[in-house]
Amino acid sequence: MRAYLVAAALLLALLGGTALYIQQRSASGTSGDYRPPPATIAAGVAVERQWRETIDAVGTIRAARGILLTAETSGDITAIHVESGDNVDVGQALIGIDEEFEVATRKRLEARLLLADQLYQRDARLIKENSIPQSQLDQSRADLQSAQAELAEIDATLKNKRISAPFPGRLGIFQVRVGDYVEAGTPLVTLQDVSQLEVDFSVPDRYAPLMKPGLSISLRTAAYPDRVFWATLRAVDSQIDENTRNLQIRASIDKGEGLLPGMFAGLIIDLNRETTRVFVPETAVSYSLQGNLVYVIEEDDQGLFVSPRIVKTLAANNGEVAIASGISDGERVVTAGQNKLYRDARVQIAADAGI
Repeated sequence: MRAYLVAAALLLALLGGTALYIQQRSASGTSGDYRPPPATIAAGVAVERQWRETIDAVGTIRAARGILLTAETSGDITAIHVESGDNVDVGQALIGIDEEFEVATRKRLEARLLLADQLYQRDARLIKENSIPQSQLDQSRADLQSAQAELAEIDATLKNKRISAPFPGRLGIFQVRVGDYVEAGTPLVTLQDVSQLEVDFSVPDRYAPLMKPGLSISLRTAAYPDRVFWATLRAVDSQIDENTRNLQIRASIDKGEGLLPGMFAGLIIDLNRETTRVFVPETAVSYSLQGNLVYVIEEDDQGLFVSPRIVKTLAANNGEVAIASGISDGERVVTAGQNKLYRDARVQIAADAGI
């Protein structure tokens, strides 16, 4: 029993000594400085200058005149007069649908019209001689008009079976072949007038007062990444889409050689007015959950530190971003090394930063 008491006393003494040692170490450490060293960053300067206001948008290229030709009546395809992808003129014959029955019917109606005309001419002479009643002349006139209407009707049916180009343009790929049976509404081929292209796009409704016909628009496509095309704003929709709150816009492309209907396009709309904006290097802007973020470099008696600011950005161009609010002219901003920073973090500017 006495041995247990001795062991317990020794253990308490050991624990007490350890605790006293830790306390002394902690007390002596409070006078030390354990702050991390300043983070090395690259910096730039916010500069205020004139900025020509623009709006970014995306749109779809369309032909000013483009249609999908469909069969207007049923029958077998008897002829295709051109090839897929051909350029055609207005009125050029494209497709023929079996018209044997209609041709025969027309010959019969021509003969009927000829007879009706002869009977009417005869009755018109006889009525002057009071040889026939007026009712007989009226019947002859009605028969003549009926024959004329029936002939016009069969001509319309024949026209529907002889499909021609309603305007000049380029054909797409034919969806039918000779011998195929088609019904009214069957798609046949597309026709696009690629000499006159336009682009449809939309902008948020807040820009509606700025959208005026005649504004210049630059246009880029994935098919020609190194080419800039130009368009002119031509028409503005008369209402805002209540589902998207966007305004539909249409612009005519000035020279669109190589562009095809259906292409996706990135647009920059020149609003034709200038304002003063602050510009910062594009690398100074990073994204956070709160929005676009810029670290501004500030200074106190202990050195440099950073203050994060949420900014409203405008267009980016030539490695710079226009800032609508949040940064003032002449302020220094961090352009590299943001991943090491936090609010009030101490920093030092790299020697080669030039600032």
